[in-house]
Amino acid sequence: MSTTRSGPLRALAALLLAALLALGVAACGSDDNKASAERADGSPDKITIAYQAIPNGDLVVKNQRWLEAAFPDTEIEWKLFDSGGSVNEAVVANSVDIGLAGSSPVARGLSTPIEYQVPWIHDVIGRAEALVVKDEIESIADLRGKKIATPLASTSHYSLLAALDEAGLSERDVEVIDAEPDDIYAAWSRGDIDGAYVWNPNLAKIVGDGGRVLVTSEELSSRGKTTYDLAVVTNDFAAEHPDAVTRWVAQQDRAVRLIRSDPGAAARAIAAELNIEPAEAAAQVRDLIFLDASEQVGAEYLGGGVARNLLATAEFNQRLGQIPEVQDEATYTDGVTTQFAEAAGK
Repeated sequence: MSTTRSGPLRALAALLLAALLALGVAACGSDDNKASAERADGSPDKITIAYQAIPNGDLVVKNQRWLEAAFPDTEIEWKLFDSGGSVNEAVVANSVDIGLAGSSPVARGLSTPIEYQVPWIHDVIGRAEALVVKDEIESIADLRGKKIATPLASTSHYSLLAALDEAGLSERDVEVIDAEPDDIYAAWSRGDIDGAYVWNPNLAKIVGDGGRVLVTSEELSSRGKTTYDLAVVTNDFAAEHPDAVTRWVAQQDRAVRLIRSDPGAAARAIAAELNIEPAEAAAQVRDLIFLDASEQVGAEYLGGGVARNLLATAEFNQRLGQIPEVQDEATYTDGVTTQFAEAAGK
């Protein structure tokens, strides 16, 4: 009997195996076709983006899910970071592809050097970052011996050092406390610090609580210490997926155009991301300067000015002992590209 039953069982097993193999071949064929399609249009399987709570076009893109629409077959992961220094660490750890960091952390990153490049300017920082202090402090000279908080290695830290330098003070003359923006506001609320160099929305909160603005990044910019919020993309990602970077830049350009053409709609999107009122978001947006793709590719910005700024920032940081060395000029020139903004602006 066992011999009589084994024939049908082997036949059934053979049929099942044939069916599974057929399914496997079909599935492999489907995956190969999908992979080819993704390679053809430059779309990676996943894009991981480091963003910050800064009232600029990046939050518009995130809120409106424009990247998800532009990359329908790609997983888009947004990771929130508190400062550009943390973004640099994430890039080194290979945990993000594209990120937002201020010009000072980018200058530090290129000086390391971190293998990334700047394809886009999120904003030129104006009044959106400032040195704000207790009301009884009337000048930068009065900061001697005071506790001033700022995120180390950020554009705010750079601007604080520049302001102190102008007044003939150094970092040793004040007690500089390293803290992230939300923690800075909490410390201010408790009365633990005398002031801070920080950006919106926490800057606006401190001013609303009675803080006195001593100097803004806009004022420092007029004296040669311009700061930016920059996009960075890893060299590997840019080389492997240039079309994807161009499409990412195109969505950022779209956000700048929305900020200009319909500031109310842009403010509502940003307010939703920052959990603030649209009117407050609109006021914070006005403290930044935005450039579209056609403006960014010019000699003043991605076409040369940003690279010169990053080199000068690195040299300033080295002079003050913030970084050990400055790379050759080509490192900063090669670290800024017009390629993607030119393509996106066509």
